[in-house]
Order: sequence, then C-alpha cells, then structure tokens
Amino acid sequence: MERVRGTIIELIYYNEENCYAVIGVENPEMDFVAVGYLPNAEKGRTFVFEGVWKNHATYGEQFAFSAFTEEMPSTVEGIEAFLSSGLLKGIGKKTAALIVKRFGEDTLKVIEETPMRLMEISGIGEAKATSVAEAYKAHREFAQITVYFQQYGISPGYAMKLYKVYGSDTIRAVEENPYQLVDDIFGIGFKKADAIAEKLGIAKDSEFRIRSGIEYALWAYGGEGHTFVPQKLFCEKTAEFLDVSANDIYEMTVQMAFEGDVHLETLEGRSVIYPIALWKAEQNVCAKLMELNGAPLAHIATEEEMDRLIRSIESETGLELSGEQRFAVSSSLQNGVSVITGGPGTGKTTILNTIMRIFKRVGINAAIAAPTGRAAKRISETSGYPASTIHRLLEYYYSEGEDSMRFGKTAEDPLDYEAVIIDEASMVDILLMNGLVSAIRPGTRLIIVGDADQLPSVGAGNVLRDIIDSEAIYAVKLTEIFRQARESMIVVNAHRINSGGYPDVNAKGKDFFLLRTENEKEMLATIKDLNIRRLPNFYTELDPVKDIQVMTPVRKGFLGTHQLNQELQAILNPPSQEKRERKHGERTFREGDKIMQIKNNYQLTWRRLDDLVEGQGVFNGDVGFIQSIDTENGYLYALFDDNKYVCYEFSQLDEVELAYAITVHKSQGSEFPIIIMPVTWFPPMLATRNLLYTAVTRAKQAVVLVGSEARMNNMVDNNRIVERYSGLGTRLKYYLAMDL
Repeated sequence: MERVRGTIIELIYYNEENCYAVIGVENPEMDFVAVGYLPNAEKGRTFVFEGVWKNHATYGEQFAFSAFTEEMPSTVEGIEAFLSSGLLKGIGKKTAALIVKRFGEDTLKVIEETPMRLMEISGIGEAKATSVAEAYKAHREFAQITVYFQQYGISPGYAMKLYKVYGSDTIRAVEENPYQLVDDIFGIGFKKADAIAEKLGIAKDSEFRIRSGIEYALWAYGGEGHTFVPQKLFCEKTAEFLDVSANDIYEMTVQMAFEGDVHLETLEGRSVIYPIALWKAEQNVCAKLMELNGAPLAHIATEEEMDRLIRSIESETGLELSGEQRFAVSSSLQNGVSVITGGPGTGKTTILNTIMRIFKRVGINAAIAAPTGRAAKRISETSGYPASTIHRLLEYYYSEGEDSMRFGKTAEDPLDYEAVIIDEASMVDILLMNGLVSAIRPGTRLIIVGDADQLPSVGAGNVLRDIIDSEAIYAVKLTEIFRQARESMIVVNAHRINSGGYPDVNAKGKDFFLLRTENEKEMLATIKDLNIRRLPNFYTELDPVKDIQVMTPVRKGFLGTHQLNQELQAILNPPSQEKRERKHGERTFREGDKIMQIKNNYQLTWRRLDDLVEGQGVFNGDVGFIQSIDTENGYLYALFDDNKYVCYEFSQLDEVELAYAITVHKSQGSEFPIIIMPVTWFPPMLATRNLLYTAVTRAKQAVVLVGSEARMNNMVDNNRIVERYSGLGTRLKYYLAMDL
C-alpha cells in the first residue's frame, strides 16, 4: 500500500448514497485522479490517501484508495476554504472570511475549545456559535469514526449511518456488541456484523453472537416461507452455521424463550421454535378466524329470496350460473368466514361479481381487496367495483414515533364494513393475514377467494392451503370448467398440468405453443424474435412491451431475469439521444423502460393522475414505466399500473429493477395477455409442477413456451412441493375439535 498526500481541487463524480468519489487531487509534485469511498468530499480538503496506482482502460492512471486520514488546514487560506465549503452549516463564505480575519490560524482551535468567542463576530449569537461548534465536533468525530471502520471493511456510507444512530458513542457501541448493528442499521446484516466481530476478537461462542445468529437463522427460515422450525433441526443447522455446539444453541433458545424473544412449544408431537412475531400472528389469525366464523350475522335473505336475487342478477348480466356457482354464492353468504377456491375457468370471477351485486342490492357495505396493485386493478376492471390493495384497505402508514410501519385499521379502530372479500388469497402471508383479521369486527362476513394450487406466498406461512386443509372453515372447491373456458388450451392445459398430465401444445388455431429447441442460445434468440417481430405481427392490437411478459423461474444464469432484461431492453427500448438514462450499479434505467418495485417501501409518496389523490406506499411486485429522468437534480419519475405517479431519488434505485422479464414468483396476482417462458434445465426446487401451473395461468390470450419438451414434461412430473413449516392448519383443527 502506498501513501499519497493531496488536496481536492475538483469533484469529478460523487455518489451521495454510498460516498463513492472520483476526485481531482493536487500536491506539490503532481496532480492526479483518486477514486474511492470518501464522505463529504469537498474542494479544499486535504487527505493522506492509502492505496495503489491503477491504469483504467478509459480514464488512464488513477490512485485507488481504500483508506484515508484527513489533515485539518493550518494556513489562513486553507482554514477559510474549509469553513466556507458547506461542511459546517450556518457558515457561508462571508461569515468564514470574518471569522478567519478575527482569529487567523487559531480559528479551528477557537471553534473547538472556546466556541463562544465566535460571538465577537457581528451577526453570530449564542445559538449560532453553539451550532457551529457542534457541527465542527460532529465533523471531527465522524472523520475519526470513518478511519476507524476502514479496517473492518465498513464503507463511509455505512459509517455515516452508524454515526447517525450512535453519535459520539459509535466506536464504543460497536466494540461492545457489533451484533446490535443488525437491528439498528438498515443494510448491515448478521454476516457483516459477524465479520466485524471476528476482527474485534469476539469469541465464536459469545452470547451476543449466538443470540444474534439464532435470530438471523429464524428469520432466514421465515424468508423461505416457514413460520416455525423443528427445534432439533434448527439447533443442528444453526450450530453448523455458527461453528458452535448444538447444545449452545439449545440453551440460548431456552433463555430467549424465557425472555420472550422466541417461542418454544410442542406441535403435533415435535418440539418447534418460532420467531415471537410469527407465533403471535399465527395464534391471533387462528383465534380471529374462529371468532369471525362463529359470530352472529346480519340476515341477508331466505333460501327462496336468495334464489330470486340470483335469477334477477343473471337476467341483469346475461350470465347463467351453474349449480356449483349458485351453491358457492349462497353458502358463502351464510358463513362468517368462507373460502372459494378453484383453478382457471371455474367461474371464480363470476361468483365474486354476483356476491358483490347481492351485497349492493340488500344494502350491505362491502369492500374487496387483493394483495397487489395489479390484482386489485384487474378486479376493478372485471367486476366494475372499486378494489384496493389489502395494505391500502388497512391504511398502512409509517409511524415516526415508533420508526416502523403500522396498520391504521386495527381491533381498536376496525374496518367499517359489513363484508370483506379477499381475492388472490394464495399470496397472503401470515403477517398480512394477521393485520387483516385483526381489523375485522365480529359479525362481518369474510370471503376468501383464491387458487390453492398456485405458488404459496413469498412471505412466511401457507395461509390459504392451511385454512382449506383444516376443514375448520367452510370451503367450496370449484371443479367445473365452463364451455367458453374449455375452448382455451391455456385453461385446459393448466388443469392437465395440475393433475399431472402433459400439456397439449401447438393445436391449430389455439393459444398454447411450444417452440422446440434444446439450445439455450437459440432459446434466447427465439424469445427476442417473439417480442420484437413474431408476436406483434400476429397480435397487431397488442403493445409488445405492455402486453407481452417474459417469465422465468430464476434470476441468475443465461436465461435468468438479469440477462433477459439486458437483452430485451436493448431491442425493446434501445439507447436514443431523445431518451435520458441513469446507470445504477450494473443496471441502466432509460426513459420508457418497464420496471418493477422489488421491495415494500411504505414511505414512498405517490399521486394518482386521475383524481390527484396523494398517498404513501409502493409495494413489492408493482409494475410501471419510467416517464422521465432528471439527471441534473437526481430524480426518476415512474407511472405504475394503478395510475400512481412516483418520484424516486437516484439513491432509491436499488428498490427497482427492469421488468421486461420477471420471475414466476413475482407474477403472482397478475394477468398478462401473452406470456413467454424459457423451458430448459432449472434447479429441481424451482422446475416444479406448481411453478409451471402458476406461469401458465397468468396468461389470458396466449402461452408461448420456448425450449425442451422433455424439460417441460419433467416439470409436470416434478410434483415436489417443498414442505412449509406452518402451524395455522394444526391450530384451526385443534379449535374445531374443541368446539365439537
């Protein structure tokens, strides 16, 4: 490592988010360009940089530094430049000149040791003098903290986050227990904290480490969909991960259970461990479902009146319900909680629309919601009734006092509806279900609609399937496929796949195609040609970007979303002088690009263009299009499917990704006119029957599979449904047995 001293004379590039800087530097011997992570990079600041000289292919020789120390200025000119740089709020160029003129080379010493002397300057009172002193102290502290954390591989960006939380106690807090960073600092996970702890010499069997490792492992299981883990399995796997004994893990789980941080119990004859939040949610969902199911309901109609209502609605809509559909409608209105489940073409939408019309006829105030904005929009389009996301229904908001998200509607302030319908319920996880049922008053009808054979929720739990399998809640399973639906090979093949049969492909005049090839490069070329030429030429009324959706089971690899998005962006929205763009990491965002929000951001402000209503919250899976990019001020503007206009700062672009290609998991709750999916070798855990079924059922007009027929058939044969550890069904069965 080489040490080079120099003063910043030019700020060539600076990323406010992570403090990455490209700077022009001068010293008595030469001028040079330095690159590295440097907080508050400003002209006039002098540093000793530690790093190596590198030759960049485009920009030539640069000094890449990995560590630095700041040298405070000692000359009058240097001190004045430092004070007027903007680092110390409240001091502009004019004030800086007055201060330096009064105190000369002792200026910084005065600010640090006797700041009240600043009041000798006209226009500086006690409050401003105090503010300047505090800002200077914070600057000095932060400089020391940044240097300290360089040895642990923590960037200045993260050092800044630490300093905002811990202030002058930052170093002490980290040395005392680096694992607290996991809870306190967004973006620092267990592995990063563990690496710091190792460098600090903290023992592997430290109580801090084992406790934090247990919490990390539990929520890792939660991220895979589990609400609990068998305790023996958990202790063995976590001990292996942490390189400690299983007994160390067991003893800590017992201690954490005693302190209320985890929950231990025996479930179906085996000892299990829960994160406390998931256990509470599961308990409450079970209790609330049984309470809602047993509560007295407002009378709607007698059997004869119901029959007349349904016949009247049939006459009004021109749709005749089957006996199965009539039964689903009437029975769902007789129960506090009911489930309607079935595959594509079985008439769930017709049933849902009929129920809503009945509610309107008899004066019942009803709400209808879905887990995603796309699903809610589709319900509104097909039913004519306004639908919302579940989060919006529950008035989700950010509580500054608690620094966390909260539902506005709760048991204390419940929803003011007499009936609530939830569609696409397979996507609802246990935490969202807990928020929902907590806000529903006893006596309110809850009707849950969904396809239990779809992929389960991304979040923890297996809510819809658990409710159905428990038999504690009334459920109607629709099996009849209607004549019009039977004409679609999408519907026919979806049911064939679900029952273990191979799809019938390439039938003349139909809508389900397999373009056979065994070569992945040919698959990619075919997918690109389908998007740019073949499908737009055949379906001339469709927009190739908005109406064609490429799906794939994986994110990485030659046919994963990362590679496909780059390839499709290049042909569907190529670079142009008329289109501004912004590079963020390895991705380039361009005006006109199709994008998807990939994490819930409950604080992001939006405005609906149709009614100018404003709100907060853009959610994982929301799809939109980039309207404009303001490169000068650092903003990207996007319009999402539910007509929400959103402004992103460039620092927030890690929350979105291109959406020309998406994973099948991300497609849940959405429908697209045409879907294209490569069929090649994918990991067996992903190349499953219900993933193929989910992908196929997302299409309305055409399914185009590109690849190997053998691989497609292998997916059908692979009925491997990874077990989800979820206790809701067991608890509901227990409640049912107690009632009997």
